[in-house]
Order: sequence, then structure tokens, then C-alpha cells
Amino acid sequence: MATRTTRFDTLAAATNWTANGAPTSHVGGMDIEKIFGENTFGLAEMKARLPKAAYKALVDTIRNGSELDPSVADAVALAMKEWATERGATHFTHWFQPLTGLTAEKHDSFITPNVGGGAIAEFSGKDLIQGEPDASSFPSGGLRATFEARGYTAWDPTSPAFIVETRSGSYLAIPTAFASWTGDALDNKTPLLRSVHALDRAVRRALALFGVQAGPVQPTMGPEQEFFLIDQEFYYRRPDLVTTGRTLFGGKPPRGQELEDHYFGSIPERVLAFMMEVERELYRLGVPVKTRHNEVAPGQFEMAPIYETANVAADHQQLMMMMLRKTAPKYGLVALLHEKPFAGVNGSGKHLNWSFATPEHNLLEPGDNPHDNLQFLFFCTAVLRAVERHQDLMRATVAYAGNDHRLGANEAPPAIISVFLGDQLTDILEQIEKAGKAKSSKNGGLLGLGTPVLPRLPAHAGDRNRTSPFAFTGNKFEFRALGASQSISFPATVLNTIVAESVDELSDELERELASGRDLEGAMRALLSREIPRVKRIIFNGDGYSAEWHAEAERRGLLNIPNSLDAIERLTADKNVELFEKYGVLSRRELESREEILVDQYFKTINIEGETTADMVRTMLLPAAVRYLNDLLAALERADEVGIQLRGVHRTAEEVAALVDELRDALDELIRQNAELGGDDVHSKAHHMRDHIVPAMAAVRAVVDRLEKVVPDDLWPLPTYRDMLFVK
Repeated sequence: MATRTTRFDTLAAATNWTANGAPTSHVGGMDIEKIFGENTFGLAEMKARLPKAAYKALVDTIRNGSELDPSVADAVALAMKEWATERGATHFTHWFQPLTGLTAEKHDSFITPNVGGGAIAEFSGKDLIQGEPDASSFPSGGLRATFEARGYTAWDPTSPAFIVETRSGSYLAIPTAFASWTGDALDNKTPLLRSVHALDRAVRRALALFGVQAGPVQPTMGPEQEFFLIDQEFYYRRPDLVTTGRTLFGGKPPRGQELEDHYFGSIPERVLAFMMEVERELYRLGVPVKTRHNEVAPGQFEMAPIYETANVAADHQQLMMMMLRKTAPKYGLVALLHEKPFAGVNGSGKHLNWSFATPEHNLLEPGDNPHDNLQFLFFCTAVLRAVERHQDLMRATVAYAGNDHRLGANEAPPAIISVFLGDQLTDILEQIEKAGKAKSSKNGGLLGLGTPVLPRLPAHAGDRNRTSPFAFTGNKFEFRALGASQSISFPATVLNTIVAESVDELSDELERELASGRDLEGAMRALLSREIPRVKRIIFNGDGYSAEWHAEAERRGLLNIPNSLDAIERLTADKNVELFEKYGVLSRRELESREEILVDQYFKTINIEGETTADMVRTMLLPAAVRYLNDLLAALERADEVGIQLRGVHRTAEEVAALVDELRDALDELIRQNAELGGDDVHSKAHHMRDHIVPAMAAVRAVVDRLEKVVPDDLWPLPTYRDMLFVK
């Protein structure tokens, strides 16, 4: 008979908590300015340790993207090694991001034996610049055969090296790109860096038409990370959470998020202590964490940094996910990053705030009078043009099995890609479309709150829209369709590339208008008057959850791709291949490999879920139901012996018996479908998962969730949603 563990028992068992729930260790006050970046080999350390010429060359590479002289690498390696060993590091690793969506590392010691039988610490420029991990077991999507093992990592000097501290010691992590022996990108970083370069070239060309000679243009990003926290003991009693990251079973609890009292509520003390430690460690790694709060669902939270350049932001996002997972067990918790760990309550996303800027100016800042800001209107229109043309690519960047549980579920944006601009910008575009020129901008004014003790607040010129997948939020666009567990690198790569293309095409048009003799204002009026009618179908400021919008989107001819597999298979459309090859971001081979990997991951994810569902029902849930049925039948038998009628027990036994039969039938169908993979190629297998395994799993779950409501707690082998959701 299973023993129920109370929440008090779980808290007491947490490694850093006493029996009365008080923490035995805590994150005290911290001097953020003092600790920020102390575990990174940043510019301050470089300046203090490098020869002036080497430092100047390295800074030129970091800030301006100039090619690094290999001779500088030896000086950097020596300084980096000395800094790392002073901080206790004994090993170094080339830290890279293969196409798993996670990070990878192989550790090498600084120690080299010498002729006297001793050892010395060595780290050369060659060690810094290039590594050679075995590439045979990483996803390649057909870019190389399994037996072709050679792969290279290449130092990325634009993202600072950092120290990873563990209980047993420390090591130096060096951000790197990862490529095959033939030079094909096997990672997420390489295409991202290529796309940054493409956007820089296109935007600087456009700025020159406005008379602006700008420094390097960088896309900037700030991802908002949502996650759940549950007690560690509950996690390890749920094989589905351990194996798949989400609960494959779980009946709706009496209370979920209906009271709307968790969102922005007071953060529980244990959770706050956890968050503060995560923040401290991220500050030490140079990650500018800004925000923390409760999210909508019970047990759900969010942490978010402020803006950084795209490449550094992508690396830091991986560090944030790593630190959430690493820190949670210290507080008797597990951080769940799956998009939908619990059915029936909100899932977790990762809103990606994206813009692009020169060193002096955010180019998506509209200013006080955006109707007069021709430069802003040019770049804003370019973004609209990019999203309207490449809806399929935008959708494909957020397409994977976990995210199918969120998109279109009245908690996340719909699978229809559209842009929210807000009242102010929409009005300006409508003025231009009707009259060829905008004469005014709507202003927000001041908001009075009806009492003299409260200040009058400056109101924005437009509201926000939480149902839009791609929303303008004042000086940036927020791509809200990303899932909590995914890397932000590929969505950023696509955004950078499609906007680079649109900026170039609008620059071509503007150059032709200027060449015809028009001044800049006249040329822009002509360009915008033509372009706005072409792209306005992508603008939608209403309720993206409504059925009316789905019908309206169909009338507008917008894509609606509710299933990830269909979206993934659009990735290699001819226009997309041409786009990526034109800008040198991904070759046809590299793009095709990514489609193949995404399809393979879709197949494997659902295959694992299907097998886990069957195993748990066979070995845990069906036996629990039969055990309860046996108890009921034994009670009826004893009652019959003494002449007592137990009508309620009899009805319960009939109900449980019917559910057991129904569950066995559903399980048999799932087992049969699990055995039929649907073909030899991965696309056929993936389609089988979507079309047969997912419905079969849903049928099994429907019966199990009903049984959970009937079988006594002391017999039910799994922690329930009631147990897990309300972390304290």
C-alpha cells in the first residue's frame, strides 16, 4: 500500500530547510555592483591583464565585428588561464550549443606533464581558438554520417568566458561555435552570428540613405523566462515528469487558477530565497536579471533580464535555464521548464523582446511624434513587411511537440501569426494610406485616479495585447509564441534575417525614389503609400483568442498552422532556402538538416511520451485500480456473509470495474499504436505520432483522470495536482 507524504514531510525533507519550514541558509544582502560579472572574463579583466595592443584588437572585434588577429589569441589565452586558475578553475571547456536546444561541453585539464615528472598549467592560443569534440553523436540532420566523427568548436570572442562553480570545484567555460569537418554549422550560435552580420549590413545601408553614418547595428533581446516549481519529492514520484518533463495524467484539482490570486501575488518565502540565489549567481555571471514575480498558474513564476545584444542574450538565456535547474534542489524544489507540465492551467512561455540599435539609438524607438519620424516609420514598415511575407518561418521557429500544448489554447498566442501595433501606430499608417502623409500622433496624456493623494500618471498612447503573437510594446517587438524550454537563438536568427531582407528591399525602393528627383520626405511618402496597403493584412489589434479572428484571418489569407509538424515541414520552402542562402545565414544543406532534426525530435518526444504512458498504466495505475476493486469486492463479500446490503459500495465497484475495462481497452490500443511506427523514414514516424499516438494517449488519460477521482489517496501511486501545484 502506498504511503501518502504530506506537504510538511516534503518541506522537512528539503535539503536546506528545517522541520519548521525556516531556511537553514539564505541569500543575504548583496552588493550587486560589486559582484556583477565577477565570474566573467569581461572587458575590465581584459584591460587589466592584456597588453594594450592585444586589448585594443580584441575590443575592436567585440564592438565592431572586425576579424581577430590570431596572434592575439596567445596573449588572451595566457591572461584567461591566469584569471581562471586564480578563481580555482582546474579545467576548461569549449561551451557550445548543438542542435539539441541545450548546451554541451567537454572538459580538459590545464595541467600538462613536464620532463621532470611534475606538471605545469598550460593553455595556449590554439587551445582557446579551436577545440575538437567528437561530433558523431550530436544531431546533424544528415549533414554527416554517424561514422564521420570530426567536429570543431571555434572561440566566440564576442561572448565573455565565464567560471562555472560546483561543490567539487570550478572550471572555465568558453563560448564557442560548433561546426562539422566540412564547415557546416552544427549549432545555434553560428547562424545567429551570421544573421547579426546580415542585419548590420542591411540597416547601416538604410541609415546612410537617411544621412546617418552609424556604428555597428546590433539586434537586442530580452527573453522572459516562465517556469514552474514543485517539491522535489513529488517530482521523483512522477515517472512522467522525470521522463518527459510533463504530467501525462492528472485530474483537475478543486482549485487551480480560478481565483486569479497567484499572478503578481506575494512570492512564497522559500521561492523568494531560491530566486534570490539564482539572481546572485546570474549577476556573478554578468546576466542582468531585472524582474521576478508570480505568474498566472499556481506554482508558476517568471524571471527576466534587461536587454543585451542578441548573441550574448542567447548565451545568457541558456545560463538562466541552467541556473534555475541547478539551484532548485538546494531548496527541495525542481524547476520545470516544459511548456505544459500541468493540464488545465496556464503553460509556460518565453516572450522574446526584440529590437535593433546603433551604439547610440534604438531604431524602433518612435519618439514623441512618430508620424514625423521617417526613420522609425521606415524600419517599422520593414518589420511588418518581413512578418507578413514570412509567416511560415515565424511559425516554424516555435514549432515543436511541447509548444503544441500552448499555442492557440487561450493562454498563449494563436498559431496565426499577426502583428499588434496599437492605436497610435495603426492610426498613423491609416493616415498615410488615405492621404499619403500622417499629420498627427495620438497621445496618451495624463491619467487621473480620482483622488488627490495619488499622482497623475503619464498614460501610453495605446494599450498592450496579450493575445498577439508579435506585439509592438513601445520601442520593441515582443515575440510571444516561444515556449519556455526552447533556445531563443533560432527565432532570433529568423527575425534578424527576414528583417534584413525587408530593409534591403525597402532601401532599393527608396533609392529609386531618391534617384527620380524626390527629396527624402517625398520619397518616403511614395514608398509608404505603396507598402502599407501590401502589409496591412498582418496587423490585428483585437482578441487573438476569438473565433471571429480565426475567420477574419482566413478571409485575409493569413496562415493558420495549429500543428507543429505541419509548420516544421514548411521550413525548406523555396523562398526560405533562397532567403537564407542570399544572406549567407544557412545553406540549403544546413536548412534541410534543421528541418530533419526538428521532425526527428518531434517523433522522439511523442514516442517517449507514448511509451511512458503505457508503462505507467501497466505497472502503476491499472494495478492501483484493480487493488481498489479487489478491496470493494472483498467488502461486498463480507457484507453478504453477514446479510448487510452495501448498495453504495456495489455502485462504486461497478463504476471502478467499468473504468478498469475501459482503461484496459484504451491501453491495448496505445500499445498497438506504439508498436506501429508508421514507416521507415522519420517523417512517416512523426506523422504516425501526431495522427495515432497523441489521440491514443489522450484516450488513456481521459480514463486515468476519472479513476484518480475515485481511487482512494492511499492507493493512488502518484502525487496529484492538488499536492503539487501549491508550492510553499
